[in-house]
Amino acid sequence: MALDRRAELGEFLRSRRARLRPEELGLPSYGGRRRVPGLRREELAQLAGVSVDHYVRLEQGRTLHFSEAVLDAVARALRLDDVERQHFYRLARPWPDSGRSEEPQQVRAGLQRLLDSVGDVPAYIVGRNTDVLAWNRLAAALITDFGALPPAQRNLARLVFLDEGMRNLYADWPQKARDVAAYLRLDAGRHPDDPATTALLDELSAHSAAFRTTWGEHRLQDKTHGRYIYRHPVVGEVDLGFETLRLPDDPDQALIAHTVEQGSPSHTALRLLASWAEETRPVGHRDG
Repeated sequence: MALDRRAELGEFLRSRRARLRPEELGLPSYGGRRRVPGLRREELAQLAGVSVDHYVRLEQGRTLHFSEAVLDAVARALRLDDVERQHFYRLARPWPDSGRSEEPQQVRAGLQRLLDSVGDVPAYIVGRNTDVLAWNRLAAALITDFGALPPAQRNLARLVFLDEGMRNLYADWPQKARDVAAYLRLDAGRHPDDPATTALLDELSAHSAAFRTTWGEHRLQDKTHGRYIYRHPVVGEVDLGFETLRLPDDPDQALIAHTVEQGSPSHTALRLLASWAEETRPVGHRDG
């Protein structure tokens, strides 16, 4: 399931057209049932100020040499946010270095020491394709014992969609699944020719109906901040926020650190989890 840029571009644009309503944009709806949800191609072209043929060629991926002005006009007409706009531009322009393999990612020793130094909250580093590259003891205790997994299995998307234990760990597993799929789609657009991306998408599509459904929604989401409620088998419910720090010298690596309100029941649960991890779990840091 290699990312077909032309197909991906067309599906992305159609999905964004479908969410717009003519009446919200000052266009006549003419009443009755529309054959397609959202805007027609002709209506989108009208809003963008481009010819219908020009827009159709863009949506069908017939050429990859559109001007910046055309792409900007279409992005504005579709009301794309910053993440969607960047994804759209990547899809609508030629990709260099086709077929090249990505170099294996490495985590600096200093970053691992940083993870270990914030041992009172779960923290880990995610790389390309949602690979978990490094973690601290509390992250392993909360999510899964990454160190006990083969390096190829240390992947958030694979765990969320293929590991039954993850369905019980997250109080709102469907939302977690949507978030992970949306982030994976964004990342796949950055590295379309990575064989590891193709292999991961093939595996998830073959073994998870939930992934196939969620992937088909064409959502995009970068990791920033938010919260998840965990239902841990040892300490019970833990309500945690998270913050994401993108590494300046390697934007393909993101450090995710959880946060907890001091004095809350979740703070107490996290301290119990830390004590349990200290007694029962070996430290596992990085790949092999």
